[in-house]
Amino acid sequence: MKCYPACISLLMVCLGNSAFCQHAPLTLIQKDSIIQMLATAASSDQQYRSQLESVQSKYGGDSPEMKSLFKNMATADSLNLLKVAAIIDKFGWLGEDEIGKSGNTTLFMVIQHSGIQTQNKYLPVMRDAAANGKAALRSLALLEDRVALHHGNRQLYGSQVIWNMKTNHYQVAPLENPEEVDKRRASMGLSSMAEYLSGFDMKWDAAQYARELPAIEADFFKKPAKN
Repeated sequence: MKCYPACISLLMVCLGNSAFCQHAPLTLIQKDSIIQMLATAASSDQQYRSQLESVQSKYGGDSPEMKSLFKNMATADSLNLLKVAAIIDKFGWLGEDEIGKSGNTTLFMVIQHSGIQTQNKYLPVMRDAAANGKAALRSLALLEDRVALHHGNRQLYGSQVIWNMKTNHYQVAPLENPEEVDKRRASMGLSSMAEYLSGFDMKWDAAQYARELPAIEADFFKKPAKN
């Protein structure tokens, strides 16, 4: 398993002196190592995801090529999580002022692409970070929605859009109080649902969605819908 020198250096520092890593400010050497590590993680995160559409279109969703791509993506995600978890666990959720906008976004991106146990662990950490200006509210909204849906709850911000295999169209995953979603989105620095969904070639009609919600929810969760 390949591990970059920056990764090894950071892990040695953190494991060798956890109290220092948790409480002392970053040194320039540590900051440079973390920024380099996160840049590598960001590239790795997108390396295989950027190929998904083209490989699926060329070979099919159940093809050996797609299965190989998913396997490589899972391996990359696991390696990235080792790095990012080491950073957050020892230094906390580092803000843009410490590791730059790209590095700060990569912390979120890797957690967002991890399993639900990891998301459960770091969601409270990210909430605190967002409250203190160390994480973007718009990114927090995406993680909140993803975790909520995994636990059988409606999302709040409408960020999770899924492909409906029955209709062969995109649809918004179960959403709480759709008539008020734009207010919630605005509070997190997100664009309106109409603008967001235009990227999926979808129209947004809150009243119509509310009427369809019980069926959407029953199909998504495979259980009776909320009233």
